[in-house]
Amino acid sequence: MLTKNPMTSVERRAVGALALLYSFRMLGLFMVLPLLALYAVDMPGGTPLMIGLALGAYGFSQALLQIPLGWLSDRIGRTPVILGGLLMFAAGSLVAGLAETVPGIVLGRLLQGAGAIAGTVMALVADVTDEEQRTKAMAIVGASIGLSFAVSLVLGPVVAGFGGLSSVFLLTFVLALGGIVVVFLGVPRGVVSREHAEVGTRPGMIRSVLATPALRRLNFGVFSLHFILTASFLVIPFALQDTLSLPREAHWKIYLPVLVASLVGMLPLLRLAERHGKIRPVLVGTVVMLLVSVAGMTLLAVPWVLCVALWLYFVAVNYLEATLPSLVSKAVFSGGKGTALGVYSTCQFIGAFTGGALGGLALQYGGVLGLFVLCLIPGLFWVRSSLGVTAASPVVAQGATSAS
Repeated sequence: MLTKNPMTSVERRAVGALALLYSFRMLGLFMVLPLLALYAVDMPGGTPLMIGLALGAYGFSQALLQIPLGWLSDRIGRTPVILGGLLMFAAGSLVAGLAETVPGIVLGRLLQGAGAIAGTVMALVADVTDEEQRTKAMAIVGASIGLSFAVSLVLGPVVAGFGGLSSVFLLTFVLALGGIVVVFLGVPRGVVSREHAEVGTRPGMIRSVLATPALRRLNFGVFSLHFILTASFLVIPFALQDTLSLPREAHWKIYLPVLVASLVGMLPLLRLAERHGKIRPVLVGTVVMLLVSVAGMTLLAVPWVLCVALWLYFVAVNYLEATLPSLVSKAVFSGGKGTALGVYSTCQFIGAFTGGALGGLALQYGGVLGLFVLCLIPGLFWVRSSLGVTAASPVVAQGATSAS
């Protein structure tokens, strides 16, 4: 539905501030993704298993605390929870930045994840916007996440080139403090916290969400995506370094053009899925593309193959990150969107943690081939389950039945 009126100046300011806050936080989390494996391998305790735990540790505490902190924000207010989460995130960044061992980084990443305020920020977006502007506001914040991911892959190696991995964590600490400033300067005071259908977790609906087959498939999909994403970044940086003979501080020279090209590569997939109603085949094909690209990057030490595989990888990741939440919104029963998205986010973070932990274990004892086989397992199950994703209308009907 088209909105009748544009956002007010207060809404624009608040949504812009919250999008900036969200991007600061995600930028800090994403920047270490292409760097941690490369730099931590030279630190005490730098085994593949410990590096994998360091990569995925934030997902564990995120998954554990996301829903409880959202519930708490309904009771005591959004701003105290957000400020507390940012302080925790800043403390974790400082611990990781000052750590001299990989277990110290694991501790810092756990603390970073404990600042699990994603759901609370989205709830505050709903609090400060009129109902007819809410979808637009959510889209603005969502776009900031995708932009943060792209910027982090380029900015991280540049920052690390000046001061190593610790400089990236210390920049993350500064960004967290900057987020606190944004809250005080950009978010209106006196906003009343309330539960929304669009965000959070509504009491009594988790069982209905878990009982809806379409939502179960999508939750497994985002779990698998972040499992593969985190596990694969245990080896992608080394592939760039060894196959392309590219020093680690120069990896941005590959990430930047590949990311830009991947956005172009997404367009035919989006057009085919949305305009021509080919959601299921495009989804299945994109998951297969992701698995093929991981195989090309991990198993074949050929420069041109690596570059093509990296492009396919980011086409697949960007398409799936953009599409899966949309499918959740279409598949959910009436009044259950907030619960569905809360469960979806929790599955995402669980995937990041298990992908890092099990990926490190597989790499330590099975090498690169063992890591690829590990990624293949959830990927193939995802392909199989995605064959059940249908058009929006029957899925919604099925979800409404399970909720009644």
